[in-house]
This record gives sequence, C-alpha cells and structure tokens, in this order.
Amino acid sequence: MARTTLLTGGLHFGEGPRWHDGRLWFSDFFDQAVKTCTSAGEVRVEFNTPYRPSGLGWLPDGRMLIVSMQDRKVLRRELDGTLVQHADLSSLATWHCNDMVVDATGRAYVGNFGFDLEEAFHTRAVEDILANHPTANLIRVETNGSVSVAAPDMHFPNGSVITPDGRTLIVGETMGFALTAFDIAPDGSLSNRRVWASLGGRPADGICLDADGQIWVANPLANEVFRVREGGDVTEVVETSQPCFACMLGGDDGRTLFALTAASSVEEIASKERTGKIETYRAPAARAGRP
Repeated sequence: MARTTLLTGGLHFGEGPRWHDGRLWFSDFFDQAVKTCTSAGEVRVEFNTPYRPSGLGWLPDGRMLIVSMQDRKVLRRELDGTLVQHADLSSLATWHCNDMVVDATGRAYVGNFGFDLEEAFHTRAVEDILANHPTANLIRVETNGSVSVAAPDMHFPNGSVITPDGRTLIVGETMGFALTAFDIAPDGSLSNRRVWASLGGRPADGICLDADGQIWVANPLANEVFRVREGGDVTEVVETSQPCFACMLGGDDGRTLFALTAASSVEEIASKERTGKIETYRAPAARAGRP
C-alpha cells in the first residue's frame, strides 16, 4: 500500500483544507484559527475566529467565507480583514455546522452534524451511533446571506464538491457511508438525488475531486485516504499515519494530495494535544472543480 509523507505537525485538529493563492488554507478547530501552509510545510496563522472554524471558501470578489461551527453561522472576511456575519444557519442546522463548498457565483452549501456527536460518543457505542442517528439538513446560503434547506434528511452531510461544469454537487454522507449527488439548477436548487458511490463500511469525511472525475475521500475511522470512481469502485488506497479527516489536491500542478490527520477528533483529546498533521502524497491526477 502507498503511504503519505509527513509535511508538518503541531496542529490540534485541521479541517476544511483549500488550495488558494499558492498556499493550503485550513481551519485548526481548537486554536480557533484559520491557518495556511506552504508546499514546504511552513505554517502561519492568518486570523482567529470567535468560535471553531470549519469549512472555507471564497466569493468571486476575493472575500472569504468561514463556517463558524458552534454558533452555526457563516462569517465573511472583508478585504480589510474584518470578520462580519454573512449568514445565520441556526434556524436550520440542528447541531454544529461543518464543511462547506462555494460555487462560482458565491452561493454556498453547508452541512451540519445533526446531533450532539460528542455526547453520543460518551454514552453510546460507535456502531449504535452509526446505525441510529437523527438526520440533518444540507443548507444553501445565497450571496446575500439568505438561507434555505437545499436537501433534508442527510446522514451527517460533510465534505462536498462541485463538478467543473457547475452542474453537479456531490456530498459525503459520513453516517450514510456514501457519496450522494444532486443536479444543480441555475438558481442553486438541487434535484435528482442519487447515490454517486456506495462506500461499504467506509465513512466519508472531507473529499476532493480530481481531473479524472474521481473523488479522494478521508476516512475518519481508519489510517487512510482513498480514491473512488462513480459507482463505488475504489481505485487507490493510501495509508496515513493516523485517522484522516480531510483532504485536498493542490500544489503548483494540482497533484499534491494534502491529507489532514489527527489522533482523535474528540474535543477532550484534540483540544489538549497537538497530534494534528498535514501529510502529502503524489496523486495521479490534478485537482478539478470546487473547492
């Protein structure tokens, strides 16, 4: 099995990686910070947020969108660095918000846990949580900050990608063990919900799309990131040093796969220890679509 190479460590818990302007941007939950990393492994804090940040994206004019997990909002970073509220998702998100993908017009699709995962981990077996859990809404955020339900009854909607033609949204349903696709209408509404790939016993966390039309998937329950094509055939498995929670293709030619790993996602562990790493692998195809 192929293996990743360590790029850098010392993080609490990295999530939401995005290759943008020659650097890997990502959220470090328990530092309440958005950070960047160069291809050489140099990390810097770009800014801090009031609550834990997660999914990241950019509007067409260069302003940045940041998911604020605990207060269930999307923040907007103005060009002067000021953070303001872009959208309030609390009426539609039933627990912490997480990953996000932003389309070419600045419209965003945001997932949420659906229930208190930390409490569930303390009181129930993982197998029971996976088999029995509330569903959640995938939320659409318009460029003016208005919100609506894009798709109901999702099994922990997590990492998301949009195909290069802007017509298909694919969402990792962590607790559905599947990648689920939708057709995107010009107004941003979704239809034709279908299973793009069944993942068997593998849950999907962060995902990214490549130029061959395949998707890399971070596995939060195993030391791996894997590549799958539509229909569910796994074409490559890459071993990571610890569980993998997010991935992104980037680098100068788009073929560096960045895998964000940590010993645990549990707050009482991840907030106290800096086990988070960024690991890399030379991928067979370059990044495509969004993010």
